[in-house]
Amino acid sequence: MNISKARTVAFDVLLRVAKQNAYADDVLRAELDGTVKTEDAGLATELALGVLRWQRLLDFVIDRNLSKPTGMADVEVRIALRMGVYQLRFLDRVPARAAVHESVELVKRARKRSAANLVNAILRKAAKETLPGISPADAVARLLPADLPLADRLGIQYSHPTWIVERWLRLYGEERTRSLLQANNRVPILSGYLLDPQRREDATQSLQRTGCRIQPGRLLRDAWVLEGGNPAASEAISQGWVAIQDEASQAVAHLLAPDPGNTVLDLCAAPGGKTLLLARAAGPEGRVIAADMHEHRVRAMQERFEHASIRNVETAVLNGAQPLPFERTFDRILVDVPCSGTGTFSRHPEIRWKLRAGDLRDLHERQARLLRNALPHLAPGGRLVYSTCSLEPEENEFVVREVLDALGDTFQIADPRGAIERCLQESVSVESVAGADGFFRTFPAEHGTDGFFAAVIERRKAKA
Repeated sequence: MNISKARTVAFDVLLRVAKQNAYADDVLRAELDGTVKTEDAGLATELALGVLRWQRLLDFVIDRNLSKPTGMADVEVRIALRMGVYQLRFLDRVPARAAVHESVELVKRARKRSAANLVNAILRKAAKETLPGISPADAVARLLPADLPLADRLGIQYSHPTWIVERWLRLYGEERTRSLLQANNRVPILSGYLLDPQRREDATQSLQRTGCRIQPGRLLRDAWVLEGGNPAASEAISQGWVAIQDEASQAVAHLLAPDPGNTVLDLCAAPGGKTLLLARAAGPEGRVIAADMHEHRVRAMQERFEHASIRNVETAVLNGAQPLPFERTFDRILVDVPCSGTGTFSRHPEIRWKLRAGDLRDLHERQARLLRNALPHLAPGGRLVYSTCSLEPEENEFVVREVLDALGDTFQIADPRGAIERCLQESVSVESVAGADGFFRTFPAEHGTDGFFAAVIERRKAKA
């Protein structure tokens, strides 16, 4: 039997994620380069990201049908089995025969022919265990030992590492943690915004021609939700009329709220989505510096800005963890730091398997250095926004309080409500995103966005 293009692409993506520590969306983008049919591209994406989201549950199903560990040391065999079980448990439209036989062929293609009979046997057993009308998560929950600790039970049922579930149970309690785990396993909403208002009609028609439906943003008034079709193939995207960006990420740029003519520093700018919003707000008289420590990412940003006809942005290669080279101050500074990404598990499911508890400590130290180096370059009366796409307090409020406590009363945490309230949909209360502690937060299960944190920090003006 020939193997479908969708399954070979998905297998190769998963193998690179496992062996090369690659990111699935980057590899998918490279593999689905326009030569793959739309339906194959859709199935390949579903398989690759679905397997990564549900990896622990899939392994539970595989291991309970495995009498001996023979051959399971090979990652290629494990990936083929995960793909097979995922299709059997999650994809109703895929015939069981195709799921089993093509997984066997994938093992042969990977030169692991000796494991073909094993894969065939395990998947045939798994096919007999499917329970119509019951979700895979609930079906697996029935098989777990009654005395299994709650974090392990939820970790298997909703496919997350136990240590992360334990953290979230302490932070959020069982009900909110369960809703977060469920949200992390849903296909993320595709959001964006109109970059060039004069192209609204052209952009709308272009997206609709690809079968895409444009809905209002769930969080922000100016955001679009793009449903169905193939927006990436539209002229609206290729010509830079519309930018794809999660609504919570857009909100962070709105929190900075540059005024026309402001000078703005975007310290960790790549890939440049927030920079586009900042440049538009600063206007032609404003000046934006978009910096990143990686030269290839800076080049990609520069090309993006040129493609979008953005003329008021200057790019720079610099390491923000070192003292900054600027002699001047800025009216606005965005410090959107590298982070664990625990707020983006739906969009980047492989992160949950790569992350380790010790990483949070290392990230905290780097994040504190970035914020500490940026603050001296904020003009009196200016505004800085520190942000992450993390749900972890070590990367969020702990960083802000540690750095500000060491600087006395020069800087203060400002109320984010004024900047964000005018951007929210009428159905969204400002209290749902701006906490009593003065910080901005979005929660995937409650807002339908990535999980973001932001602190608005102002520099006090010198007393006369």
